[in-house]
Amino acid sequence: MFQESLKRLVQETDGGLAALLMGFDGIAVDSFVGNAMTSDMNTVGMEFSFILSQVRKATEILELGSVVELTIRAEKLTIMIRVLTPEYFLAIAIQPEGNLGKGRYLLRVLGPKFQAEL
Repeated sequence: MFQESLKRLVQETDGGLAALLMGFDGIAVDSFVGNAMTSDMNTVGMEFSFILSQVRKATEILELGSVVELTIRAEKLTIMIRVLTPEYFLAIAIQPEGNLGKGRYLLRVLGPKFQAEL
C-alpha cells in the first residue's frame, strides 16, 4: 500500500538508500530498501524509534511542543525521521554524501499522503 511512495522517497533523493513507515512501538508498517543498503532498515528503525520516543518525552517535559522531525548523522549513514501522527513516523536512510535537503523536502511533502492513508 505504501510501497510506491516509499520507493519514490528513496529514488528521488540522491544517495537515498531505504525508507520506512513505522509505529512508535517499533513495528514496521512498510519499507522500501534500495540495492545499496547494507543495514537492515527495520532494525535501524526499531532502535531509533526508542530514541525518538525519549526525545518526544523530553520535549513534553520541557514544554517545547511536539517533535516534528529528527536527523541523526553517523559516519556511514544519515537517518531523517518525520513524525506523522502520535503513533507513526516516516524515515529515510541516506548515504553521508547524499542530498539531505531533498530528503527532508520529500519527507515534508509526502508526509500528508502517508497520513491520509494511515
